[in-house]
Amino acid sequence: MKQRSVPPVFLLAFLLAAPATAISQPAPAMAAFGKQPAAGADAVVPGNRSASITLDVVVTDRSGAPVSGLQAADFNLLDNKRPQSILSLQPANGITAQADPPVELILLVDALNPAFQTVARERQSLAAYFKENGQKLALPTTLVVLTDKGMKIQEQPTRNGNALLDYLNANATGLRAIRRSQGLEGEMEREHHSLVGLDFLASQMSKRPGRKLLIWLSPGWSIYSDLVGNWRARAHQAVFANIAALSTAMRQARITLYSIDPEGVGEGKLRYLDYLKGVDAPEHADYGHLFLQVLATQSGGQVLYGNNDLAGLIDRCVADAKSYYVLTFNAPPAAHANEYHGLEVAIDKPGLTARTRTGFYAQP
Repeated sequence: MKQRSVPPVFLLAFLLAAPATAISQPAPAMAAFGKQPAAGADAVVPGNRSASITLDVVVTDRSGAPVSGLQAADFNLLDNKRPQSILSLQPANGITAQADPPVELILLVDALNPAFQTVARERQSLAAYFKENGQKLALPTTLVVLTDKGMKIQEQPTRNGNALLDYLNANATGLRAIRRSQGLEGEMEREHHSLVGLDFLASQMSKRPGRKLLIWLSPGWSIYSDLVGNWRARAHQAVFANIAALSTAMRQARITLYSIDPEGVGEGKLRYLDYLKGVDAPEHADYGHLFLQVLATQSGGQVLYGNNDLAGLIDRCVADAKSYYVLTFNAPPAAHANEYHGLEVAIDKPGLTARTRTGFYAQP
């Protein structure tokens, strides 16, 4: 699917509209997309009014293998290019039996955005993956199915591959009502459902302790816009509010997002690279900053494509749970709502690279 430019008037109506369909959910009510972060969501350090921020940091060598055994002195942390003191650094392995809590894996089957044939192949690959692993998945896993009728979330995570296979088989995706033949309107509706679903999923996962690896099996959505004209100011504000709210919800839930494209990579799909820089003000916000691949990269996850070995790609994501570091620091006080802080973590050893969240939005 080629990326589409959205006229500003369509975009603004789309951003401000209520969700067209409810999301199937175990909770009584769905979180509203575009909400402000809950008060007190970040721990405030007495005396300096700073919020304590937690980052999950994966360190790899030149071959991409995770690196363990590092100390706090090996890490350099920059917040908006200013060095920050690290409060604590804890090595972690979310796969061992001693992990408390273990890292949770969330596999999301997107039957909304890919072609029907792609979803069918994806389900077959997942079924084979669950059968192969039987009752010994590396991580407790929750299966999520997203369709144009809503989102179904498995109630409890499990390491039992057979139980996951049963849940997959019990939730057939079938043909969707929102078709690609509907053009731009259909594309916008699918994207809206996807973003509302991600926001709702973050609100649900925030109730569970520990880190979560969310693998979204999808080519993603591909609407972008150049915000111009008389609607520009309101459109920028709406886009920026949604970017900040979704980023905050995922961070507070400790979600690292991964994008696996079962369709490979096609024309225009690498346009997301133009939107990886964090958005520090409404006038810099564009709808492309809400691409799935952008959200994944900014959360510290990976963007994987061009490989039909779905099991192998999932295992590459799971490897991030084997060896990582939980880093905490005090964020400087924010001067205004949704103040953007760009983050950089560097390692004082040659050949090592740190991957973590690239920024966060602070509140006064």
